[in-house]
Amino acid sequence: MEEKKSNRTRLIGLRLTPDEYKKIEKKWQKSTCRKLSEYIRHSLFEKPIVTKYRNQSADDFMAEMAKLRKELNHVGNNFNQAVKKLHTLQKVTEFKSWLIAYEVEKRTLFNKIDEIKKNIQKMAEIWLQ
Repeated sequence: MEEKKSNRTRLIGLRLTPDEYKKIEKKWQKSTCRKLSEYIRHSLFEKPIVTKYRNQSADDFMAEMAKLRKELNHVGNNFNQAVKKLHTLQKVTEFKSWLIAYEVEKRTLFNKIDEIKKNIQKMAEIWLQ
């Protein structure tokens, strides 16, 4: 049986203090409702409101991993550019300067990898407690 969808044509004006509005807005933002009016209708008609649950430690971990991924991408791009440069070198002196630059990029890459390992280990210890 199809449910008849009706448009909402009636408007209710409601004045709130700034504190009241902040309280409602905080609760709305923690819910899965996309609009404030949807949240208020659910509250008013006592429909269930699904709230989001956030794991702060997982959020922090993901933020850190996103930063590390971005840095690793930059290092990888620099490394690829260096390898392309290697293929175009004609003289031994150019090759020596490339090797020096390569060592710096290699150390940076390995440092970032170590940082990732430490963060993963730290997160594992938190989860195991």
